[in-house]
Amino acid sequence: MTPRLVLSPTWLRFLVIIVLVIGVFFRFVNLEQKIYWYDESFTSLRVSGYKEAELLQEASNKNILGIEDLQKYQSLNAEKGLADTLNSLALEDAQHPPLYYIAMRFWLQWFGNSIAARRSLSVFSSLLVFPCLYWLCCELFASVLVAWVALALVSVSPLHVLYAQEAREYSLWTLTILLSSAVLLQAMRLKTKLSWGIYAATVVLGLYVFTFSAFVNIGHGIYLAATQGWRFTKTLANFVLACLAGLIAFVPWLWVIITNFSHIQLTTDWLNHGERWYVVQKWLFNLCTVFFDLNFSHSFNNLFPYLITILVGYAIYVVCCYARKRIWLFILIMITATTLPLVVQDLIVGGQRSGISRFLIPCYLAIQLAVAHLLATQMTSTSISIQQRQLWQLVMVTLISAGIVSCIVSSQAKVWWTKYHSYDNPSVASIINQAAHPLLITKPGNGLALSYLLNSKVQLQLVVPPNIRIIPNGYSDVFLYDSGHELQSAYEKQGNYKLVLTYQPWFWKLVKP
Repeated sequence: MTPRLVLSPTWLRFLVIIVLVIGVFFRFVNLEQKIYWYDESFTSLRVSGYKEAELLQEASNKNILGIEDLQKYQSLNAEKGLADTLNSLALEDAQHPPLYYIAMRFWLQWFGNSIAARRSLSVFSSLLVFPCLYWLCCELFASVLVAWVALALVSVSPLHVLYAQEAREYSLWTLTILLSSAVLLQAMRLKTKLSWGIYAATVVLGLYVFTFSAFVNIGHGIYLAATQGWRFTKTLANFVLACLAGLIAFVPWLWVIITNFSHIQLTTDWLNHGERWYVVQKWLFNLCTVFFDLNFSHSFNNLFPYLITILVGYAIYVVCCYARKRIWLFILIMITATTLPLVVQDLIVGGQRSGISRFLIPCYLAIQLAVAHLLATQMTSTSISIQQRQLWQLVMVTLISAGIVSCIVSSQAKVWWTKYHSYDNPSVASIINQAAHPLLITKPGNGLALSYLLNSKVQLQLVVPPNIRIIPNGYSDVFLYDSGHELQSAYEKQGNYKLVLTYQPWFWKLVKP
């Protein structure tokens, strides 16, 4: 039996409004302070219309590049147009559909090419998340109260704020997930051709933002079939037609993916490596960052991930036991349909796909809906004691406070765990900048990311292992920076230089023996 809800108290509405304002503030604050990392530099490379092959060709012709040479590949210019952006993605990064990059190109033409301008598109997308989340909650729960609680949780969610401040497509993907889900529930309720036509448009939108939207649409199909009693009804037929229309519209880029599949496998090979137990641990710590993140969530010696996991487990239990079938089915299917394909593959063949937090955004959104339902029902239910309601009010305030504290800390930091292998870039750049006339040897992606932190006196030699080039004379210091160990092995095999570890774990100085 579902607990009876009462009208949301004034204090709760006032609290949520304050939290929303705080969440909006954290999305804008210090946009340029965090490092512009590896993946973001490739966003700029694609948006500007250049290919990595062109950068490598110039690096081969000149052997030595300056900071200005690299920055040319990070900005819009008259040499490259929209067709070049599409060509760059199609040939070298086809796993990333083009809609976000097209939008970014027009965005930069309007607002300039600063780091803040590049990231502000994600900020803007994250603000549109709020009305879509509110709409989805009203459609799913038929409860304004749950919608308000969900808004509070998402607005100061550390994970959502971090991705709202990155020049990547994941904030826009969050928006399309919520929009498509809300439109689906509305179409199921209205049963009109127009509503299903709008859903078809959201299918196209989602697929052209991120290919993992297909998992979301598959989940929608399973949910619809389950609510229809696994019978092929007119509603299910309309859904199938809408998805077919969306898939047909996606065929041009699907063909690009198929024809460039071997290159996609090469560029995403890093996802195939990862120990199973470590990936399982990452599930807990990534889940924790949805609610609380002080940049130590990936250490395995604190209780926060386990406490959050217990809370999430109880929230799912409550929604399954007390909510209507159409509610708990939606949440469970959204969680499983978007995670099982990654989890099963990691556990059977190995890899770390399910350990990458951005890939599980649909799952985290569903979990936040479950937690919002738990808090809303328990805080205002008349079927439990006043003390129990006060306890759940304390839990909500604690979760919101944890999110705010996390956002305060991360807003003042230059690097965060989401920067992955660019985490050490500020320290590495500081060491290089102190040298009188330094040469940095590194891979193209690292060079692009570091070009935002290095002084103009620094020169770079870009190489792709195992191919290495002759190091010219005349430099006070020669450094090697590699976010793996391929370059290290290549230079050690050459034997012309001794590698001295300068900064953990992948930064060395090359010294002649």
